[in-house]
Amino acid sequence: MKGFVGLVFREEPAILFPNAARSGLIEGAGVRTPCYLRLGLPMHLRLTRLIAISILALAGVIAGSSQGLQTPDAQAAASLLTKANQGDVAAQIAIGESYLQGSGVERDCKQAGDWFRKAAERNAIAGEMRLASFLRDGAKGCPRDMVQAAAWYRKAAEQGDITAQGILGVLYSYGQGVAQDYIEAYFWLDVAASVPSSEQAHYAANRQMVGVHLTTDDIEALQVRASKWKSTHPH
Repeated sequence: MKGFVGLVFREEPAILFPNAARSGLIEGAGVRTPCYLRLGLPMHLRLTRLIAISILALAGVIAGSSQGLQTPDAQAAASLLTKANQGDVAAQIAIGESYLQGSGVERDCKQAGDWFRKAAERNAIAGEMRLASFLRDGAKGCPRDMVQAAAWYRKAAEQGDITAQGILGVLYSYGQGVAQDYIEAYFWLDVAASVPSSEQAHYAANRQMVGVHLTTDDIEALQVRASKWKSTHPH
C-alpha cells in the first residue's frame, strides 16, 4: 500500500467530541483517534480514518443521550429548584421567573405563580411584591387578578415597602382591585412621599392630585394618622 507506514493514535480536540468526552473516551487533552504517519494517504485509508472518528463521535452521542445531558439553562433551573424546595425565597422567585420565561424548563405561568406565592407566603417582601406584580400584569394562560394583587401590595406596604405604598395609593385613587377611596389613597401616598427615594417627588405629586378630592379637615386628620403610622413603622 503506497505511502502506508503504520497505524498510530493522535489526540483530537475534545471539544469536537463533547459527548465522547463525557462517556470516558478521553485520554489526556483530547479524544484518541487513529491516524497515519505519512501524508498523502490513499483514499481508502482516509475513509477508514473518517469511519473510526465517526464511530467514536457516535459512541459519545449515545452515551450522552443515555445520561440525559442537560443544557446549561436546564442545569441552572434544576439547581434553583433544589434550593426553592428547601425554602430559599430568592430561589423560589428565580424558579418562578424560569417557568414564566421558559428558561431551562417548559413555560408554565401557573407554576410560576405557585412559586411566587410560596415566596410571598414566607412573609418575604420580595416574594409579596413579585406575586403582586404577577397578579397585576397576568400572563398568557394566567389572567390578571387585581383584587389579589392589591391585597399583596397592601401586605408589603404595611411591612414598610415604599414602592408598595406608592402603588397601593394609586390603586385606591383609581379603584383598581379595591373600592375607590381617596382617603386611603392620600394616606398611602403621604407615607410613601415622606421617605427619600428616587420616586419621592412622583408620590408627592400623586398625593397632591388626590388631595383635590378631600376637604381641609380630611387632610389634617390624614396627616395625624400618617404621623402616628410612621412613628411605629420606622424606615
